[in-house]
This record gives sequence, C-alpha cells and structure tokens, in this order.
Amino acid sequence: MAWMETNKMDQRVRFIAAWTQQQETVTALAARFGVSRKTAYKWIGRYQNEGPAGLQERSSAPKNQARATPVEIADPIIALRRKHPAWGPRKLRARLALDHPECTWPAASTIGEILKREGLVRPRRPRRRAPPMEHPFAEALAPNDVWCTDFKGWWRTGDGRRCEPFTLSDAMSRYLLACKPVDRTNFVTVWPLVIDAIREFGLPRTIRSDNGPPFGTTAAGGLSRMGVHLIKMGVLPERIRPGKPQQNGRHERMHLTLKKEAATPPSATLAGQKRRLTKFKNMFNHERPHEALGQIPPAKVYTPSPRIWDGKFRSPDYLKADHIRRVRTEGAIRWRGNMLFVSELLKREPVGLFEVGEDEFEVRFGPILLGRIDQKNRMHRIKVKKPPRAPAKCNQRARSETSPM
Repeated sequence: MAWMETNKMDQRVRFIAAWTQQQETVTALAARFGVSRKTAYKWIGRYQNEGPAGLQERSSAPKNQARATPVEIADPIIALRRKHPAWGPRKLRARLALDHPECTWPAASTIGEILKREGLVRPRRPRRRAPPMEHPFAEALAPNDVWCTDFKGWWRTGDGRRCEPFTLSDAMSRYLLACKPVDRTNFVTVWPLVIDAIREFGLPRTIRSDNGPPFGTTAAGGLSRMGVHLIKMGVLPERIRPGKPQQNGRHERMHLTLKKEAATPPSATLAGQKRRLTKFKNMFNHERPHEALGQIPPAKVYTPSPRIWDGKFRSPDYLKADHIRRVRTEGAIRWRGNMLFVSELLKREPVGLFEVGEDEFEVRFGPILLGRIDQKNRMHRIKVKKPPRAPAKCNQRARSETSPM
C-alpha cells in the first residue's frame, strides 16, 4: 500500500511526529496514514538510524549492476568515440568488431547508452523530411561503373584563406578517389586532378556531376571541354538535372561527413586544412565502416578499373550513322549547302547524323545528343537550362568554357 496522495515527505514527517508522541500503536498509525505495517516499521527504523535524513526518497536501483558493461569493454568504445566524434553506435560497433573480432561487443543500443552516460551524445531536434526521390540513373552495380564528382562548398581557414575541395568518389563502393582543395573551379585546375585519378585507378564507365563548369555548360548538349575529353577517352559524362543535388545523393552524403569530420571547426591554416583532408580521405576509405556496405570500409570493396587509359584521345566512331560531318573551326558543319552552327568546343571533331524521321536527323557527338535538323535544314541545338544557384558566376564560367580548345 502506498502513502496517501499528498507530498510523501510531509506524510512521513507527520507519521514520525505522531509516532514519537506514543499515543497510538503502530498498527493504528499505519491505518490512519494509509500504509502497511511493514512500511510504517521501515520508516521508523530509518528515522531511528539516520534521523530526519532517513525519510528522504532513495533510489531503488541495485548498487551492483549484474549486467553492467564491463570497464574493459566500455573504455574502448569511449576512446573510439572520442577519436571519431561523428561516428554513431552502429559504426563504432562495426569498427570495433573489425579491429577486435575476438571480443563480444554490446548491441548498438547499449553503446548508445554508454555514450549518453559519458556525455558524448548531443540530442538533435527531429527534422521533417521529404520522401526520397527515385534515382533517375542506372544503378552502379560494380566499382568504376559510376564515379561521382563535385566541389564541397568553400569555407575560410583560421588564417583567412579560402578552401574549396574538389572531390571524386566511386558510387558503388563509396571509395573516395580524390579530395583536394583547388584555387579555381575551372577546367585548367580540375582536369589534372581527374587525369591523376584515372592514371591511378583506371577508366570508369561514367562520371556523374552537376551542370556547373567545368563539368557542363550551356553549349549544345551541355558539353564542356571536360565532357569532350572524357568522351574521347571512352567515358560517358552524365549530368544531374539542374538544381537536383539529390540525384547525386551518395556523393552529397559524403560531403556531409567531410564537413563534420574535417571542416568543423576549420583548421588554423590552409596547409593544416590540406593535411586534415588527406587524413580524412584515408580514414574514410580504410577505417570508417559504411552502413550501405554491410558496415565495412570502402577499401574492402573497391578495386581499380581493368580499363587502363593509354594516354590517347580518340574521336567517337559512328558505325550506324547515316552521315558524318566534321565541325569546322568556327563551330559549324556544312549540310546541304547550308552552314549549321553546332559548337566551338567541337572544332575539327566528327559528329554523326542519324535519321529519325522523314528528312529529319539527330546530331550527336558520341553518345551525346547535340540537336536536331528539321525538314527545312535548320539546326535546333539541345541546351541545358542554367542551374538556379549562383547564375552570374555560372554564366561567367560557362563563357570561359566555350572558348576554343
């Protein structure tokens, strides 16, 4: 039986006060205060042993937890969390299981409780999320089917220097192929980094990017100098829809991890930030378990491409084309006595014409559709809409990309 519905401490004080007057038996006092005789004698005994302090509420938890996590198990968990503050319980458990398979590690929920107990968890406000969008591209089934690339927005280091990393990753294995700050986000600066990755890891089948330079422009088919070079290497440039970064979601998710673990807070100097990004790349590839890979690091899944680039650029073949025309220096082709402008980016390159209707043709550079020629022999170029973000900056870069090679 419990105390009556009033303040428990006040009831106990009144009970002891009545008991000290010795005018009623304990049985009568217990009945009057609505508690059992056992409870009455318990509080009398505590008062006799400890005085008024004995009437305070005590925890009912056992002093010795029979199922508590041993210190030799909890300490490595805490140490690994301090080393990687952004890793959650499941990732910590997976890494510990890889490093110490002889140990039996507690469940992720138990690890979460250990982190809370140590003050290593900061509660987050729940966010309303939109339903996921179905990915519009073919799934990457093997390493090097699809590489993803972008720039991780810029920030300033402690010495005021601007840091904007160029990143390149494998979509299937999540392996981070490149992560280096660049001074400029243009073709001249970025292309050598792409070449370095291709020489080290081989040729991918596709490289996926957004539509901003140096990856894409507003030229016919959205082609850029980089796109032309990739096609001549046997790689398909694939661009997401403007303003839809979720279509490159795996790469964007990596950027979130990079921000948490390598840029928050920024390093004191740009040189220190570069070292930190290199360290992050190695950790991300070789240490950090990835949930989509069954909690193993990307390095255990990724293998270099068997397609080795020989250093030569080759124009596309058009075995099934109805006509082949070579783009002139001014960016136009001659068709039935007319000069049809295609793109200055393709000067001296062959394009294929494929009949798709009565006297109507598609114009392609390799797999990329550049435009259509109608029955009146007019060229209608395929243009990619400008990305909604930073339009002025993108336009300026696009103009520099459309200059002759």
